[in-house]
Amino acid sequence: MREIKTPYVATDAVLRLWEGEKLMGIVLIERLNPPYGLALPGGFVEVGESVESALLREVKEETGLEAKINRLLGVYSEPNRDPRFHVVSVVFLCDAEGEPKAGDDAKKVRVYKLEELPLDLLAFDHKRILLDYLKMC
Repeated sequence: MREIKTPYVATDAVLRLWEGEKLMGIVLIERLNPPYGLALPGGFVEVGESVESALLREVKEETGLEAKINRLLGVYSEPNRDPRFHVVSVVFLCDAEGEPKAGDDAKKVRVYKLEELPLDLLAFDHKRILLDYLKMC
């Protein structure tokens, strides 16, 4: 029998942090592991787990926040988006309230106002994802 090889499946969140009706900004993590840099919260989907469940789990593990999925933002599948291997990421727009706290493989977590997003410091293709999001605003 022939072995089927496919890309890894991941999920990422453009995570908007709210305080009541006021948008505080977008939550980014500083990666603890290579590739280093800032990134959207997210990670790999485990076998037996839905993409949506994986997203909410990863957001909770990395930021301590209980997120609500707003909608699908897009699927990013450029083979070179991750320097380690081919990863397909399903990206959702999410909302949360509260105080983010770094956990799991997040070294730090910070909230950035839309006009202050450090686009050139982002790992993977997260700059492209955030630019796509900003064009939709």
